[in-house]
Amino acid sequence: MKIVTLLGSARGTGNTATVLGWVEDELRALGHEIERINLTKKDIKPCLGCAKCKESETEINCIQHDDAEEILQKMIGADVTLFASPNYFWGYTASVKALMDRSWSLVTNYHKPNHASLIEGKRQALLLTGGGVYENNAEGLGFAFNKLQAFYKTQNAGELFIEKCTIDGNRPDDAQQRAVEFARNMVK
Repeated sequence: MKIVTLLGSARGTGNTATVLGWVEDELRALGHEIERINLTKKDIKPCLGCAKCKESETEINCIQHDDAEEILQKMIGADVTLFASPNYFWGYTASVKALMDRSWSLVTNYHKPNHASLIEGKRQALLLTGGGVYENNAEGLGFAFNKLQAFYKTQNAGELFIEKCTIDGNRPDDAQQRAVEFARNMVK
């Protein structure tokens, strides 16, 4: 499978990047093609809410021309997209959220019988890291991700939250094992 991973952490060697690397290594070992995109290094402007993108069911059609369009095209071309983000104040990082907002251009006629998506049927997964536990902390991100999949008309390929990560790189002892299992389950 062709898999695009979207890293939303500014820390290129931080917890999220490290766990994502373990996932990517396992996916490569299983024979899959991986392309990592570091969203924090891309120019992704916020969605303007102008709805120009709703004028086409067959292309992105956003009036803004920045790196978001290329990333969305890669999502269209991939079999699986993996979003990876640290939990920042009960939410995704700004770069992940900006891309999710701009992905409005992938879908037309939401909540109507002719609801269409340029990534319909594709698989998506979510990898999160955070300093706290899941409850009262990261569950809102999972909820939002599931809502986004209904909007995209995509399939959930899995969700992983690695808790108790510290700024100095400490993670639970089983974090790598959980990342490897997550990778294997993503492509079943």
